[in-house]
Amino acid sequence: MFAAGHRILFQGDSITDAGRDRTRREVNDAAALGRGYAYLAAARLLADQPRLGLMLWNRGISGNRVPDLLARWQTDCIDLEPNLVSILIGVNDLWHKFDGRYTGSVADFEQGYRELLEQTRQALPQVTIVLCEPFVLRTGVVSAKWFPEFDQRRAVAGRLAREYQTRFVPFQSNFDRALADDSAPAYWAADGVHPTAAGHQLLADAWLAAVTG
Repeated sequence: MFAAGHRILFQGDSITDAGRDRTRREVNDAAALGRGYAYLAAARLLADQPRLGLMLWNRGISGNRVPDLLARWQTDCIDLEPNLVSILIGVNDLWHKFDGRYTGSVADFEQGYRELLEQTRQALPQVTIVLCEPFVLRTGVVSAKWFPEFDQRRAVAGRLAREYQTRFVPFQSNFDRALADDSAPAYWAADGVHPTAAGHQLLADAWLAAVTG
């Protein structure tokens, strides 16, 4: 999957950001990779492939929606010339509607996401794209009002992954399987959106399985 010197970029919102130090720009820097699934996945790749000289960045920013990614995509993706870019986005595109900070529809979400993928394919025709399924757990801030619109947005990510023939990481399905073992939703994401330590490990495992398996 990876060759010597490959550049790997994690993109998204607070779930990817995970408290990273945005003042640090170095590759493979623990503080710059944050405290979440991106850090855990990066650490596993670096430990497993010490001779490849892999270069990994995290450019997730808390609160981001698809329009925010579009606004910074040239600087925070294209200019880095990644060999692989992983994108997890979607929860804020709905969540921010509930407090009046955003009005985008499911159609707007799909159109913007499609534009993001088109820009990436045009600028980086050889790049491997990984689309991560947005997820929520029914606890904390996540109530019945999130549905069915959240599932519609989740379906967009899956549909675009098929259309653009990207890798796809089924995060929601992995959480659903974990919950089937009678664990509480808050064990994996206390507020229903942001993963706990266990939740981030589940994400990292699912990401690695989808990307390297």
